[in-house]
Amino acid sequence: MQKRKPLEGNIKDIELAMKQMHKCREYRRIQCVHLAMLYPDMLTKDIAKIAMYTTRQVLSIFADYRLHGLESLKDKRGGRHRENMTFAEEQELLKPFEEEGPKGSLVVASRVKKAYEEKIGREVAESTIYRLLDRHDFRKIVPYRRHKKADKEAQEAFKKTSQI
Repeated sequence: MQKRKPLEGNIKDIELAMKQMHKCREYRRIQCVHLAMLYPDMLTKDIAKIAMYTTRQVLSIFADYRLHGLESLKDKRGGRHRENMTFAEEQELLKPFEEEGPKGSLVVASRVKKAYEEKIGREVAESTIYRLLDRHDFRKIVPYRRHKKADKEAQEAFKKTSQI
């Protein structure tokens, strides 16, 4: 098997980065470089077995490290990948519905869905709306058992005079 080019860099920086990693994926990528630096004679396929990657993936990690350094090994993913609106835009969309809540009307997901679809210009699944409502701390509020304008005295009087 062909011998690979040695990796250059400070092994102390690599070890420090490994200690600071919180994500397994990043740790494994840095581990590949760490093993290659510690054991220059170790085969790529052995490093791949240890780090649970394929040989091709390990070679790609080495290439990224050579080109861009330690930053290339960190995971840049995160956040909401296929978002239709930013968080602030979603807040603007939900403002009218927030104002209806204290007045006693219920926020119905179908109305929110209709407003959301009008804003983005296409249909979305209902689960999208429920995730949106959850993201903005809307919660299911169960109405009181009695109406707030109900007259208890009139109800008691009705019970006494009714024919039941």
